Amino acid sequence: MKLKLTVGDRVAIASVYDNPTSRDFVSLLPLTLTLRDYASTEKISDLPRKLSTHDAPPGSDPSIGDLSYYAPWGNVALFYKESRYSPGLIRIAKLDSGMKALEFSSSSSAQLKIELITPDLP
Repeated sequence: MKLKLTVGDRVAIASVYDNPTSRDFVSLLPLTLTLRDYASTEKISDLPRKLSTHDAPPGSDPSIGDLSYYAPWGNVALFYKESRYSPGLIRIAKLDSGMKALEFSSSSSAQLKIELITPDLP
């Protein structure tokens, strides 16, 4: 599955990981979130509800372009810088393209629209 992430007129495309947390996240789509900067490393936003953490790893070591769920806070995070291992962090998707869509001032917020891209049927 692929996601389309839109900030203003900028678009990013992400590939969804096959896990219960990712599937639960996709069930919320389409979704519009308000992104804000966190620790000059990631853009975060609250979700309308907590996601499933069934069969999730205890944590992960995020890299640039990861869309992840932080279970302790119930929010999503889009990483634009490398970060250290974080307990409770579950990868949802990885950006394939469009990292520039996340470039906005760390002192401001931005609206992010996330949609599932449905493949064209023959």
